[in-house]
Amino acid sequence: MLSQIRALADKISPRLIEIRRHLHSHPELSGQEYKTAAYVAGVLSSCGLHVQEMVGKTGVVAELAGGEAEGILAIRADMDALPIRELTGLDYASDQLGIMHACGHDVHTTVGLGTAMILSQLEVPLPGTTRFLFQPAEETAQGARWMLKDGVMKDVAAVLGLHVYPSVMAGDIGIRYGALTAAADDLEIIIVGESGHGARPHEAVDAIWIASQVITTLQQSISRTQNPLHPLVLTIGQISGGRAPNVIADSVKLLGTVRSLHPDTREHLPQWIENIVAGVCQPYGAKFEVNFRRGVPSVMNDEALTQITQSCVEEAFGSEHVQLIYEPSLGAEDFSVYLEHAPGTMFRLGVGFHDRPVNYPLHHPKFEVDEMAIARGVVTMAYSACRYWASRTEP
Repeated sequence: MLSQIRALADKISPRLIEIRRHLHSHPELSGQEYKTAAYVAGVLSSCGLHVQEMVGKTGVVAELAGGEAEGILAIRADMDALPIRELTGLDYASDQLGIMHACGHDVHTTVGLGTAMILSQLEVPLPGTTRFLFQPAEETAQGARWMLKDGVMKDVAAVLGLHVYPSVMAGDIGIRYGALTAAADDLEIIIVGESGHGARPHEAVDAIWIASQVITTLQQSISRTQNPLHPLVLTIGQISGGRAPNVIADSVKLLGTVRSLHPDTREHLPQWIENIVAGVCQPYGAKFEVNFRRGVPSVMNDEALTQITQSCVEEAFGSEHVQLIYEPSLGAEDFSVYLEHAPGTMFRLGVGFHDRPVNYPLHHPKFEVDEMAIARGVVTMAYSACRYWASRTEP
C-alpha cells in the first residue's frame, strides 16, 4: 500500500504544485471563498468523488465511497486567506492587493486534494467511506461551526488534519501528543465613569485611569492567583474611549483575547475576570460590564490516532523525519470544534527552507513554503487514512 501511495504521489507532484500556485495567486478572505470552492469542487469531481458545494456557506464536502466498515473518516483542510499584503516577490504571488495566503491554507487545500486523488486511485478500495471537508473561515474561527451546522460530522468516527509550520524544516513532520493548541476566547470590558473637566479630576470618575488599573491588575493577578503550571495569556489588544484631551472620559472599552490550555482554568475565567474588574471599579464608583465570549477549545490530539500518524511517517520517510513537539502552541485552531464530536489528530507539516537564514513566521507578508513539503504531506495524510482503516478492520 505504501509503495503505491508513494508512486502516485510522485506522479501527481507537478500537478500538486500547479494547484498550490493557482490557489496562492487567487486568495480569498474568510467567508468569501467562492472561486476557491468552485476550483476545489472541480478537482474533486474529476477524481470521481461525490461533491457538495455551499456547505457551511462557502465550504465543499466530498465523499469517497469504500467498503461496509462502520463510521466515516473525515479529512479536513481549510481554504481562507488573510488580509495581508504579500511581499514575497514570487512569480505566482497574490493577484489580490491586501490579501495573501500567509498561513499556508493554500498548502492545506492542496494536500487535501492530493490525498483525495491518491485514495481514489488505489487498486483496492478502502474498507469504509472517507469524507473530505474543505472548510472556509478558519481565520475568523467561524467556519468549523458553519460546517457542523450543515451536518458534516454525521456518522464521523475520526478526523484528521494538518497545519504547515515554518520552524519545522521541509521533509519533516511535527507530531504532538495531547494539547496542540490553546483554547481562544474573546473578552470585552466596558468601564463607565463620570465625565468632568480635565483640571478637576476629583469631581469626575476617570474611566481611562480605572481602565489602566484593570489592565495592570489582570496581568499581575495571573502570576499570583493562577496555577503557573496551567498556561494562561490575557492580552488587551484594543482600547477606545474619551472625547477630548481636556475632558475626563466617562467610558472606555477594552477588547482582548484570552488563551488557556486546561479546561478547568478556562471554565472559571469569566468569573475570575469579573471579580478582578469589580475589585478595581467599585472603590472609585465606576460601573462595568464584562462580556466573555467562548471561542474555540484546545486541539487535543487523540493518542491512538497520533500514534498512527507517527508510525506512518516513520515507515514512509524514516524516524529521523519525525519531529516530536514537546510544547503546545497558544495559537488557536478551529479544528478543535470537530474534536468535540469525534476523536482526531492534527500534524505539523514542515515547510521551512533548509538553506535560508530566516524562515518567516505564519501571518508574515514574506511567509513562504518549500513546495517539496507538499508531496510529503500528501503521503502522510493518505497513508494515515489507509492505516486508520486497517486498524478498524483488523481482527
